[in-house]
Amino acid sequence: MAHDISTAAVTYEVRNSIAWLTINRPDARNSLNRAVREGLFAGVRRFNDDESAKVLVLTGSGDKAFCAGGDLKEMSQEQLTVPPVDFVPQFGRNIEVDKPTIAAVNGAAFAGGFLLAQTCDLCIASSTATFAISEVKIGRGSPWAAPLPLMIPPRIAMEIVLTGAALTAQRAYEIGFVNQVVEPGELADATQRFAELIAANAPLSVSAGKKTAKLTAEHPLSGAFEMAEKIWEPVYLSDDAQEGMLAFSEKRRPHWKGH
Repeated sequence: MAHDISTAAVTYEVRNSIAWLTINRPDARNSLNRAVREGLFAGVRRFNDDESAKVLVLTGSGDKAFCAGGDLKEMSQEQLTVPPVDFVPQFGRNIEVDKPTIAAVNGAAFAGGFLLAQTCDLCIASSTATFAISEVKIGRGSPWAAPLPLMIPPRIAMEIVLTGAALTAQRAYEIGFVNQVVEPGELADATQRFAELIAANAPLSVSAGKKTAKLTAEHPLSGAFEMAEKIWEPVYLSDDAQEGMLAFSEKRRPHWKGH
């Protein structure tokens, strides 16, 4: 059952420990008007506080667009110049999200939609999905793409930013921006299964793994190992670390405590 989170433009639903945050403006290609932006922030905050939710999936309703970017009509009416830092959720920049996040891209992920796919930890795409940083075509900007060369080859990042041309899902997979490409009708089930693989693991290990994967992008490699040791020490010392080994030896599923 979907629960209201301040606007009908975004819905929040938990399915077997997986929170689905869905942009619900299919008639407007799930573009980011004020209601959607506020709904996304509210949904992410709810996920952060929701102990029953282990992984967040961000997606769009319908099959045409994941999110086509900002609502240009609204932006034009408001004569938007430089978007404020909190214009749209950017995980790790304007809102912290310690648990894993997955973008389930069901159609066009353009401009702000590309931003949302980029900000998630992982990405699963329908074979009909397309990706573009299209701001260059309308004289807008994409400062949020600064981390992109750390995710994909720098010259491919340069191509995407300078041309504004769309990538197919297969091309996005080939350059490492997308983890899996699935048939359109399989996207929801495939993403749920993928998320459940993560949710079944020890919570402290998952959290520390996410932090470690981001270390070398945020710190010089010389200091990354030392910081990684500090991140993982509480995991090694946890009850779950003993429980995982014991469950393996007793040939049963572990019972995670996550503290």
